[in-house]
Amino acid sequence: MDDRHMQIGEVAARTELSLRTIRHYEETGLVVPSARSQGGFRLYTESDVQRLMVIRRMKPLGFTLDQMRDLLDATDRLDAADDLDAGERDRLLDRVRVYEQTATEQVARLRIQLARAEDFADALRTRLPRETPPPSAVRP
Repeated sequence: MDDRHMQIGEVAARTELSLRTIRHYEETGLVVPSARSQGGFRLYTESDVQRLMVIRRMKPLGFTLDQMRDLLDATDRLDAADDLDAGERDRLLDRVRVYEQTATEQVARLRIQLARAEDFADALRTRLPRETPPPSAVRP
């Protein structure tokens, strides 16, 4: 992986997370900057960005910070699998499978919610005359 360091602003732009959110994840120990500049600025690597992306993807699915930490721990240990015995590797993979199953179930629930929301928007649309411009096109 690239070992180039990025400041928090670049990381925020790449991950579409706010500076405040990234700092919060640091405070909770989910993502710790890989280094600090001489001036004390947080410096992140591509690996740190990927870790933040995992967190960003888990959040809308309702995972807690503890669950995020647990999954990141499992994947970190799997990635450094040089010293894992087969039993430990299987236990870690089982943990990851549980998160995958939970994510899949939550995605299905969100699809149902989205379908209901689209149905509602369609129902409202049918109540409007066809020539009515959308609110953004109406001028005061």
